[in-house]
Amino acid sequence: MTALQVGPLAFPIAPLLWLVALLVAQGLAARMAGAHAREAGDAVWLAALAGFAAARVAFVAGAADAYLASPWSVLDLRDGGWSPAVGVAVALTVLAWRGLRAAPLRRPLAAASAAGAVCWGAGSTLLGVHDRPPLPALALQALDGTPAEPHALVHGQPAVINLWASWCAPCRAELPAFAAAQQRERGVRFVFVNQGEDAAAVQRFLAAQPFALDGVWLDRASRLGAAIGSTGLPTTLFVDAQGRVVERHFGMLSAASLASRLRVLQATTASRPSPH
Repeated sequence: MTALQVGPLAFPIAPLLWLVALLVAQGLAARMAGAHAREAGDAVWLAALAGFAAARVAFVAGAADAYLASPWSVLDLRDGGWSPAVGVAVALTVLAWRGLRAAPLRRPLAAASAAGAVCWGAGSTLLGVHDRPPLPALALQALDGTPAEPHALVHGQPAVINLWASWCAPCRAELPAFAAAQQRERGVRFVFVNQGEDAAAVQRFLAAQPFALDGVWLDRASRLGAAIGSTGLPTTLFVDAQGRVVERHFGMLSAASLASRLRVLQATTASRPSPH
């Protein structure tokens, strides 16, 4: 599962889990610290803010060329551009620093770190955040009515499968970045699977755009999203050359975050031996 559906709205699971883990850590630290409860709680929040800021800055620094083309997009935190390892390292460093400066906070902050990690790990495992489901065997249709299954569309190449709809504002916002990547990344196959619309509606939408998309397919019953555990849009699957899903992402991707994931996908594919 990558998204929580509440009526017509879908919310990404990962940020919700991070928030729950943070609240658990903050609550435990404050409870254990007794008379120093406020200091302990503030230390957890400070560490979290520093960690998130560092994770964003590290990602932006590593993708500076992509962000230079659109500097304001640095502020759009929906694009999935984070360096989690850097963020966790900075957050733990801040907690250690606060513990060294105040002995009464050491045990509460250590316990809070462990509790937050357990909460995140257990929650993400139970909800299947890190699951990598196989591509389902279900029929899609080309705009001309030709049928195919997702596996057949990969053709032994690493692939990006984007689930989208013309009524979805984040989908429309990210499609230009996908179109540019499709023209640039000749070693990656791009597949755009429209959810729930008919061929005429999709063709009208595409004809009105200043960019071109190849590999547009229809999923009239919107079955692909449900089959891979993400009913919200946009959802993007990164698939290796053997047809294995190596990452699922719910939400909009910027040009920088898409480029980062493509590098990981290509490195993953290159490191895996071809099946005999």
